[in-house]
Amino acid sequence: MNKILDFIDLTKGEDEKQVVLENVKSNISFRGANLWILACAIVVASVGLNVNSTAVIIGAMLISPLMSPIIGAGFALGIYDFGLLKKSLKNLLIATFVSLAVSTIYFYLSPFKETQSELLARTSPNIYDILIAFFGGLVGVIAITRKEKGNPIPGVAIATALMPPLCTAGYGLAIGNLRFFGGALYLYTINCVFICVATFLIVKFLKYPRIKTFEKAREKQITYAISILTIILVLPSIYFAYTLFEERKFDQKVSTFIQNEFVDNGFTVIYKKTRFKTNPKSIEVAFLSKKFTDFEKVELNQKMKIYGLANTELKIRQDTTNLKQDILNQIKNEKTNLNEKDVLISSLKKEIQDNKYDNNSLLAEAKILFPSLTDISISNHPFNSGKEKIEIIPVVIYTSTKPLSTTDAEKLTLWVKTRIKKEKIDVFWKNS
Repeated sequence: MNKILDFIDLTKGEDEKQVVLENVKSNISFRGANLWILACAIVVASVGLNVNSTAVIIGAMLISPLMSPIIGAGFALGIYDFGLLKKSLKNLLIATFVSLAVSTIYFYLSPFKETQSELLARTSPNIYDILIAFFGGLVGVIAITRKEKGNPIPGVAIATALMPPLCTAGYGLAIGNLRFFGGALYLYTINCVFICVATFLIVKFLKYPRIKTFEKAREKQITYAISILTIILVLPSIYFAYTLFEERKFDQKVSTFIQNEFVDNGFTVIYKKTRFKTNPKSIEVAFLSKKFTDFEKVELNQKMKIYGLANTELKIRQDTTNLKQDILNQIKNEKTNLNEKDVLISSLKKEIQDNKYDNNSLLAEAKILFPSLTDISISNHPFNSGKEKIEIIPVVIYTSTKPLSTTDAEKLTLWVKTRIKKEKIDVFWKNS
């Protein structure tokens, strides 16, 4: 047992407590160089979030000095140094306001305001973010108390991720989205508090000398205050984690339902959108050619219960035009000359045949502009545009390794219109 305790003993390799405290105090202040480094790191992180580059975001986290005042606050609580606590919190507030100001200005001036996945990931914190902050903070403070600092410090800067939430909060302010701002600021607060709590626990465990001595009752009050703050932050994150878990389960059930009922039956799904937070939940799908009757729709909605998709509505988007029936109805109701209809049908067939496209050439050209494309095909389809008028509209279906961004999708549509000299086309993406 002694060997095991000796093996996990944290006091081994520990630096002198006074030296550690001096190092912590010296890195708290945000003035001069530290402030400039912070502002530059915020700009780098904002650019990374703006262009959805994980590597750039990681680089910004490595150069950020934001963690120092949080560690200082944890040490101050552990040794009851309220002067150090006040200084740490003051510098943390300065750093936070500077970071928010710089990121808000950047995103306000940036011409690209699309909400990238890296930004979205920082708007809905959950219990896992608490675990990352807490254990990342433990690693950070343990490394700080060692004689040999080693490699953990850069890893802690990346894991605890203080910069991206602040930049995301600035993005929320810049575009006027208070939900993004609140979610990102909540994640930032979680990270700060749990790094501080982890530091407090390690300082207590390593028995750093107290600056002030209080009565037991006063110490309990301080401990209770920390505990209450921790619980207040933990409870919403548990709810968010539960919601995330339920949403992932819902998405998985939807994928199974679509695979079994549509894809395995040979129907090509060209569009899918799910809504988890509505009541009832909904699944919206569209198909390349298959049309479902009202009876089939009712049957499919009933089948969803088998897949655990109760309280979920299936919406099928499809062209309700039936050219054959429309023509027959016109013949019956308006007593139109059958020969005129034959001429109409023949002219439609001829127009469809005359407008054939060289898909191979189109793909070769398109891949130069959009490298992620793997296939593209265009074919003409008749659509009833109302008032007894039938139009031939080119339908474009492309496949790619990943969905094109909104900007690239618009560029592709404009390019195809120019290339085939058509004003009106329909474009659909199919997963490759």
